[in-house]
Amino acid sequence: MSYAFDFSDLSQYADVLLHGVVVTLGLTGVSTVLGGALGVVGAALVLRGPAWLRWLIAAYIELIRNTPFIVQLFFVFFGLPSLGIQMGEIEAALLAMTVNLAAYAIEIVRAGIESVKHGQYQAALSLGLSGRQAFRYVVLPQALAAVFPALLSQVMIVMLGSAVVSQISVQDLTYAANFIQSRNFRSFECYIAITAIYLVMAILLRRLCNGLGSGLFAGQKR
Repeated sequence: MSYAFDFSDLSQYADVLLHGVVVTLGLTGVSTVLGGALGVVGAALVLRGPAWLRWLIAAYIELIRNTPFIVQLFFVFFGLPSLGIQMGEIEAALLAMTVNLAAYAIEIVRAGIESVKHGQYQAALSLGLSGRQAFRYVVLPQALAAVFPALLSQVMIVMLGSAVVSQISVQDLTYAANFIQSRNFRSFECYIAITAIYLVMAILLRRLCNGLGSGLFAGQKR
């Protein structure tokens, strides 16, 4: 049985695909900033916070890491309104992606902080820095430099996993493919196209972030 490929019809939906790419990258970018910040704060609290708070963070990490992302997304979008918390599909997707990324980022950053020799922290204190300053200017940059590849890999996983946000009608790249194939009935071509687009986005984003990381963490190699 032969199949005749025909990608010509996709050109008229270029604006739909472009919109999907923008939404996917936008969600990834915002959730990366928010999730990364929560990861740093959470890692610091896990190492130096009170016992009850460390327990809560550990429970949160285990909950997120051991449940499917799509279930977390549905809980946010369909479950929270039952508690009176209303939000649109974009806000729900962003919240779910941020919460998911933060759980992994906390563990990654914590490992990075623990890899920095304690003597460097003590040396910073002996030079007159406060504990907070020593953490911010001495420990944290080295920790982030050490775990940057792992953080970047997790960001890539979150971006690719964001394909399921189309299930709550977020108009991302997967939503665009579903929309197009429902119009032209060329499912094979549509999903080949978005597979290629996801691949190109992931490769370019990884290279961009690696370049930024090389500049940000220059001189932090230990």
